[in-house]
Amino acid sequence: MSPDTSDADRPAPRPDPTAGPVPGPPAAPVPDPIEGPVHGPPADPAHQPPAGPPQYPFGAPPTGPVPAGPTPPERRPGRVAGVALGASAVLTALGVPLGLLWAAVAPDTPVVKTAEGAVYAQPQPEQPIAADGWFSLLGLGFGVLAALALWVLLRRRRGPVGLLAGAAGGLGAALVAWQVGRRVGLSTYERLLASAPDGQAFTKPADLRAGGLHRLFDVLPLPYGNLLLPAFGVAVTYTLLAGWSRWPSLRPEPEPDLSWVYAAPPATGPQVSSGPVDSPAPTAAPEPPAPGAAGSPRG
Repeated sequence: MSPDTSDADRPAPRPDPTAGPVPGPPAAPVPDPIEGPVHGPPADPAHQPPAGPPQYPFGAPPTGPVPAGPTPPERRPGRVAGVALGASAVLTALGVPLGLLWAAVAPDTPVVKTAEGAVYAQPQPEQPIAADGWFSLLGLGFGVLAALALWVLLRRRRGPVGLLAGAAGGLGAALVAWQVGRRVGLSTYERLLASAPDGQAFTKPADLRAGGLHRLFDVLPLPYGNLLLPAFGVAVTYTLLAGWSRWPSLRPEPEPDLSWVYAAPPATGPQVSSGPVDSPAPTAAPEPPAPGAAGSPRG
């Protein structure tokens, strides 16, 4: 073969059987329908496509319960007990304004001084019954408001500890309100009872007849009657709030981010029709005839 022969006319070189297989160009990565595309070597960052929504193997984001985060550490018992005692002390101290309010709205009972002491000016007065009714209404309303305040202000301490603290504070507030309210005007009544002549009329301050303290075995004082209504109001209201709570732990929990669940998948690849499988595909409409086409033959 002469040196003037062109490359196109030269025969292709025969492969050497002893040299092994001739390496060819690298094959393109084949995407796996389950595991996703197989990534090859890193490409040039300048030619990377812009970041888009996350890709899912089946064209839809996964659904199901979102895994919960780490559980918070256990609270120290000493701090929880301190918060409960503080809440009970605050509610008990609020019994002072409650007692002053009761003394202001409850009517005084008219009495007359006699040789045996003070007697009612009327055979069956309604003022003592009104005093008991006002104390019951104010105590029950105080218990409801106290439970709402504990639920809102101590949201991190919701549970049995908050319920016990509210009930104890409601009972303490009832005792304080009773003693404060009955002593408003009591000194004036005792002075008139000791120095007024027989037949003089005056008033007796409000007191409870449907509630009070009795001693168990003549040692332990136990409240009874409408003195228990503030604690009852706290217990019932707090229990209802716990039953209507949407959190299992009764404490506010962070809401999981579910925006990715409702995100639309990217429109990549062939679109699958959502209609029935056996329905035939619609036929295309016939194209209009060309302007210069011949008309149909006449019969």
